[in-house]
Amino acid sequence: MTMALGLYRGLSGLAAPLVVRHLRRRAARGREEAGRLDERLGLAVADRPEGRLVWVHAASVGEALSALPLIVEIEAEGARCLLTTGTVTSARLLAARAPEVLHRFVPVDTPGAVAGFLEAWRPDAALWMESELWPNLVRATAMRGVPMALVNARLSATSARNWGFAKGSAAALLGAFSLRLAQTDVVRERLLRLGADPATTRVTGDLKASRAPEPVDADVLAGMRDAVGGRALWLAASTHPGDEAAALDAHRALGIDGLLTLIAPRHPERGEEIAAMAEARGLTATRRSDGALPTGDVYVADTLGELSLWYALAPVALIGGGWDGVGGHNPLEAAPHCCAILSGDDVPSFAETYARLATAGAVRLLPARGDLAAALRDAMGGEGAAMAMAARAAGEPDPQPLAKTMAALRPLLAEAGR
Repeated sequence: MTMALGLYRGLSGLAAPLVVRHLRRRAARGREEAGRLDERLGLAVADRPEGRLVWVHAASVGEALSALPLIVEIEAEGARCLLTTGTVTSARLLAARAPEVLHRFVPVDTPGAVAGFLEAWRPDAALWMESELWPNLVRATAMRGVPMALVNARLSATSARNWGFAKGSAAALLGAFSLRLAQTDVVRERLLRLGADPATTRVTGDLKASRAPEPVDADVLAGMRDAVGGRALWLAASTHPGDEAAALDAHRALGIDGLLTLIAPRHPERGEEIAAMAEARGLTATRRSDGALPTGDVYVADTLGELSLWYALAPVALIGGGWDGVGGHNPLEAAPHCCAILSGDDVPSFAETYARLATAGAVRLLPARGDLAAALRDAMGGEGAAMAMAARAAGEPDPQPLAKTMAALRPLLAEAGR
């Protein structure tokens, strides 16, 4: 253990009472499940299934959805999986989308909470999705002799640079994993520069590319199309503060009679705020969470688990999070639904995916939010149909990342079985 990791462990232990208070404040604001705080504190009584248990940790919604096909494969080969996440949004989505999956909240990264979680669940193997590495949890799991793999690993240039200032700690954390499976060659090289073992750091591709399109309820989609009628429409999806204002300003700038703008915020609890923003600009707004249909100028889709419905409805989609350092969101969620895709150009979390789609002519990346209205005018004209067809072709599920990941993991899972 490096001095920095030792200091982190000591300070996180001392901070445990403050962490409890922080969780309670978050629960009061709806950012934690008040009835499940014991899970976050490592105090919940576990209902551990018999036999081999593979613990899969995914930070939030995107990582959890990528993990689901992997969990299906692992459980088909005889083990049981426990999936942990850290957000209320992910928990609610999993309850609706995959109720058969055993889900719990990940413990906060204090020594006591970590020890309580590991003692209660006693995992035989641990798979960490993408990039969220909590030092106490990683180190404590490794010290129990649990075989671990970092799966679908991604590491942005910014994160790699930041970890470079604590290279010894990064190497210690990466060294706790028996296996590191990177999305791309670029990510593998970044991991190697931080001290990962080349022999056990491989490229297996992005599991997001192996996901089938999210299902769409045909009856609900037909009802939405009836409500829209022949109106022109477009979608701003997975939006963050700043994105909605740009979308509303673009709506006004386009000047299209009867135009309908759909806004699906990344955090649905912001629905009321977004509707108020629209009305402040003289636009009428209705909200999905109220049970309303899209009859106004703006329809706020402030619900969970329906993003595929909006992609199927809209011929053009702006994917939010592409400005202000958010990192971008996954365009492969939109591509199979035949959308012309727009995004800000600050998308390091999905740089390779956006580059591939841009090369195919499916995506247009915008340097500034002020470019949105002009890009929408082009995409809602003749340019959009070609972009949408290119997106659908490029977004076909690729079975190879899932197959390569499972092939790499089988020896580790067999070791856990012994």
